[in-house]
Amino acid sequence: MKKDSIVRDTLILTVITLIAGLLLGLVYQITKEPIAQQEESAKTEAYKAVFAEADSFEPIVEAEDADLSAYLEQNGFSQSINEIMEAKDASGEVLGYAINITTPEGYGGDITFSLGVKNDGTLNGIEILSISETAGLGMNATKDDFKNQFKDKKAEEFKVTKTGAQSEDEIDALSGATITSRAMVGGVNAGLCAFRYVEEGE
Repeated sequence: MKKDSIVRDTLILTVITLIAGLLLGLVYQITKEPIAQQEESAKTEAYKAVFAEADSFEPIVEAEDADLSAYLEQNGFSQSINEIMEAKDASGEVLGYAINITTPEGYGGDITFSLGVKNDGTLNGIEILSISETAGLGMNATKDDFKNQFKDKKAEEFKVTKTGAQSEDEIDALSGATITSRAMVGGVNAGLCAFRYVEEGE
């Protein structure tokens, strides 16, 4: 009797597990497309935020570009360049590039953001897409006070300072969030490296 009960319970649990698995699979299939569309829409909005004067964006480098990854690694960067878009005006002239970047160096994990770079290397600014930093500290990276430090700046590479920015290439660290600040600056520097990769025609 006891053996029959164990077999019955095992079968019931197996059926429940199979049904739950099928339902999860169904939910994933139903939500996959809307989620992908929402992510694409958010990315497009971020590109517009960093290149408001652009009329259109066309991809020239997509995720997992082996040559770009090798170029970044050679230059000491561990960040990922997810996409590089040409920012074009209404006549089709290239104004610069909108670059989608993920840095793994955030205090709370990956930070994904977009960076706008004009043809001459001047930054249009940054727009954060995904961030999980500490509320009231690292999350302040999403505020204009921090983001605007990159706007209209031109430098080969930026660095973080805790004593007040004195030069074009210095970015003031967020109070109590040096790790987040360094992650963002490192990501921007990786984006500038990707910009040079495109400009040099590697």
